[in-house]
Amino acid sequence: MTVFDPEPINILLAEDNPADVRLTQEALREGKVRNVLHVVSDGVETLEYLRREGKFTDAERPDLILLDLNMPKKDGREVLAEVKADEDLRRIPVVVLTTSKSEEDILKAYDNYCNCYIQKPVDLDKFLDVVRAIEDFWLSIVKLPRE
Repeated sequence: MTVFDPEPINILLAEDNPADVRLTQEALREGKVRNVLHVVSDGVETLEYLRREGKFTDAERPDLILLDLNMPKKDGREVLAEVKADEDLRRIPVVVLTTSKSEEDILKAYDNYCNCYIQKPVDLDKFLDVVRAIEDFWLSIVKLPRE
């Protein structure tokens, strides 16, 4: 009997807060699904990564994007709009993971076809629970499109 060992899920985390990056890495490291987490810290880098430009020419296409809205250089709102307008990128699921609870941000994110909008909890344990819930749903239950 052979054991099926699926390819790891590639996740792109677009996050400028180093503490949130560390917590996300920790939560996903403990997870039950094999994953490779790639981290970018601003909107310009996010788009370069996705388009395989500059230092990201060998970047792997992510299966899932975790996107913060409040990033430097180009914010996540702009990134989301560009990703969903790009024929080559629009099928990549985007989970907005942000501190913003603004109704305007929520509506605009869904207007730009985000797949899910989650407000980051301030509490450390709750943040870890949210990342684990994202993993449980998006990496265990959902069938993600592969390139």
